[in-house]
Order: sequence, then structure tokens, then C-alpha cells
Amino acid sequence: MSFTQEEIDTQPSCWLRAVEAAGEHDAALPQPGEDVAVVGCGTSWFMAQSYAALRESAGRGRTDAFAASQFPSGRRYDRVVALTRSGTTTEVLSLLSQVRGGTTTTAITADDTTPVGQAADHIIALPFADERSVVQTRFATTALALLRAHLGQDLSGAAEDAKQALLAPLDPQIVTASQFTFLGSGWTCGLAEEAALKMREAAGIWTESYPAMEYRHGPISIAAPGRVVWVFGPVPQGLSEDIARTGATLVHSDRDPLADLVRAQRLAVAVAEAAGLDPDRPRNLTRSVVLA
Repeated sequence: MSFTQEEIDTQPSCWLRAVEAAGEHDAALPQPGEDVAVVGCGTSWFMAQSYAALRESAGRGRTDAFAASQFPSGRRYDRVVALTRSGTTTEVLSLLSQVRGGTTTTAITADDTTPVGQAADHIIALPFADERSVVQTRFATTALALLRAHLGQDLSGAAEDAKQALLAPLDPQIVTASQFTFLGSGWTCGLAEEAALKMREAAGIWTESYPAMEYRHGPISIAAPGRVVWVFGPVPQGLSEDIARTGATLVHSDRDPLADLVRAQRLAVAVAEAAGLDPDRPRNLTRSVVLA
């Protein structure tokens, strides 16, 4: 079994530990009414997008998500939250240095002994969610679970759903598909982006992602038999019928969308292995991007 698959399998227990950590780190996390920017790179950026949508919809305050390299330097926030598994990502460290002293900073990382441990005002370490693999799975979802718990959400159902997602067989018709499009709405747009990234990283396959209501505005043109459209969360009215007319396969679930991401992670590993690829050794990638 690959390291990636082993790490995917441990997510339900990691999420429950994250719920406990959320209570322990209340002061380090965004407070009601704060204007907050959440930043990251790659997978962490997509988790930032999901959290930003959740926090705003919960009425906790303005919350924006940025790739760390795209942070608007002239914009003021009460707090910047940085997500970085490795604690060494160049763009994240550069941003934390840029805003420190004028903005409260919090970093969520798997390893607080890395440079990020000295770069932020507050550190939340999740060592139990650290990973050996290049492709992120459990750290990202655990960080989002912590942030959801801090918003007052009960993650017990999501953890149980994730257990079921780990046990449910993957449809061979989906594993052998030639193209995948992931769709989301609201906070699940970030999950759709992340699912697509997992497929590209692990399996190197043609994958796209969009807000669900944007799918009819062009992207549906590539839908066809042998291709998959995967929707996180509720399927917008009429979209199932539109997809059916193309011959593409629609995938959706009533599980918590974060648990459905676990199923998409499993799919990425399965597609990679079916193609003779090693998901632990994705092409052209390193575990952390450290620029000279």
C-alpha cells in the first residue's frame, strides 16, 4: 500500500483530533468580527477558499482567500491565517514576513520546528496529520476540519461519513474514465478544485473544476461518454438532466462534502495505479516548494 493511501485511510481519526485542537487554540484562530485573509499554496490555497466561504456564510466577518503569492499588499486585515503543511513554503514565509508587525498572523502547520514556527505570531501544529507523501491528503482536510470545528460545526457526522467513504467500492467505470470534471457550490468550490488537483498530481489525467452553476457556460462542451462529472454537495436543479444528455457519468453523494473528497482522493490513487503510476512519486513535484 502506498504512503498516500495509508494517509488517506487515517483521516476520520485525524479530524476528531482536530476538533479537540480547535478548542485548545481558540485565541489563535479568527475571532468574530475580524477581517481575515487566509492564504496558502496549492492544496492549502483550496482549503483556504473553502474556509473563507464557510466563515463568511456563518456571519463571522469578511474572509478572503488568496494564493500566498497573490496577496494584495495594500489591503488591511485584522488577521492573516497561513496554511502550510511543510512550514517551509517560500511564498508563505515571504508573506508572513511582509505583514508581520502590522497584522496578527496565525500559521497552521504539521511541523512547528520548521521556519514557519518563527515566522507567525501564533502557531497551531497538527503533527498527527503530517505526511510522508508528496501529494497532500490528510493534513489539508484536517486543517479544514479544525477550522470548521472552530466555527461551531459538529464534525462527528463528517468523520463517520469519511469512514463509509473509505469502505465504499469505487465504480470501475469511474476508475477507467478518460476525463474528470469536479464541481462545487459555495464552500465546496474549494473541494472541487482540490479533487481536480489530486487527480492531476497523482494520476496525471485531464481534470477540470468549476463552480457548479458555471458548468453550463462552456465547460459542459467537453462532456461525453467515458467522462465523469463529479459534484460536491447538492446538484443544482436541472444539471443532472443536462449531464445525462451528454452521455457523461454523474457522480454525487449525500455524505458530508469533506468525506466525499476522501472518496475522490481514493479515486486519484486508483487511477494512478491503474495507469502503472506510483502515487507516492508524482511527476515533476516535490513535497515543498522552496525557491532560491
